Amino acid sequence: MFWIQLLILFVLIYFGTRKGDVFLGLIGGIGVAIFVFIFHVQPADPPIDVMLIILAVVLAASALQSSGGLDFLVKTAEKILRKSPKNLTIVAPIVSWLFTLLAGTGHVVYSLLPVINELAIDNKIRPERPISNSIIASQQSITGSPVSAATAAMVGFMATVGVGLDKILIITIPATLIGVIVSAVFTMRKGKELNEDPEYLRRLAEGLIAKPDKQRENIDVTKGAKLSVIIFFLSVLAIVLFGMFTDLRPSWVVDGEKAILSMPNTIEIIMLVSATIIVIVCRPRIESILNGTIFRAGALAIVCAFGLAWMSNTFIVGQTDFIKDHVATVVQNYPWMLSIIMFIVAALTTSQGATTLIMIPIAMALDLPPYIIIGAWLAVNGNYFFPVASQCIAAISFDTTGTTKIGKYVLNHSFMIPGLINTIVSVILATLIGSIIL
Repeated sequence: MFWIQLLILFVLIYFGTRKGDVFLGLIGGIGVAIFVFIFHVQPADPPIDVMLIILAVVLAASALQSSGGLDFLVKTAEKILRKSPKNLTIVAPIVSWLFTLLAGTGHVVYSLLPVINELAIDNKIRPERPISNSIIASQQSITGSPVSAATAAMVGFMATVGVGLDKILIITIPATLIGVIVSAVFTMRKGKELNEDPEYLRRLAEGLIAKPDKQRENIDVTKGAKLSVIIFFLSVLAIVLFGMFTDLRPSWVVDGEKAILSMPNTIEIIMLVSATIIVIVCRPRIESILNGTIFRAGALAIVCAFGLAWMSNTFIVGQTDFIKDHVATVVQNYPWMLSIIMFIVAALTTSQGATTLIMIPIAMALDLPPYIIIGAWLAVNGNYFFPVASQCIAAISFDTTGTTKIGKYVLNHSFMIPGLINTIVSVILATLIGSIIL
């Protein structure tokens, strides 16, 4: 019965990923219905805390975007990149990692791609190198950002085993950053030099490489945009501090025992307050908050949390004994298998948030040490494996030289080598760091 239900789970995920978008979350409802009405499994509780954390974080980030805060961040990133163009292959991924870490969304990197492409051509650097690494870095940073949807979900799950946001970040931030640097260094000589690349030479000869558009440098940043960034970052800092120092959180006496405000509730409160202050002080158009790209992505994550996580949890409820008696033994003996499974699911769903919602409840049901779960979690950034994810397509289109591309055999694309290096290094380092501090 376990294998039948597991097959159903993966078939539904497969069809969900084929159609994509909101359907991936909706099909989770089919899974719940099958488990409950056909197999008579008692349904698990929907992941309400996870959904509310994601909603609160997304509202604050959407308010930041509506106020022009993201544009201000992008313009700041451009200035940093232009100061060190010769080291672009290393600097660009680090900047992409940092700004995604602070903003909580990989959307930031899209606006940087034209600048990276321009600087690479001007300095005779093969654009594939900084562009591919920057895409991978921006995705890897999702698991190190305290305000990303994937991290919000992870906090909600790990809080049940006593692992807070502070410990998650202490593990993931250095692991992902080192992974970014290592992959950039290893790919500094990847591919032919720009002046020897036949595709670039062909486009150059045919006049297909136009002069870059530098209009962004003249864009005025409003005072409201700057204030929104300050408010948002102060909120992020507050979340980190409350996570590190539990005494800062309010407490009550309940049934004779001390009860401290939970970290999920803390994040929800701070992010809602942050969004409200940004709206009051920076005065963005209210209707634009719900119409922006960040809110849409966040709404999709909430739908996935509702459907996918509920389906996974219901499957686990029905197969708890089998998992503990059989699957747990295998994964405990070969813990690296968990990261491989995470990577495969991430490649299929192309979403860190969706993979987190699917796999973390299963991993926790195996009673694995938290450091193993967190280490393997960094493999959820494997959404580059099949080059159909939006960030890969965007990178290919922004590289006017044609060096960033999908290979003849599909999987030999520009993102594979830096992505695998980054993922392997990050997972290993996160597991080692976690084994020391947890």
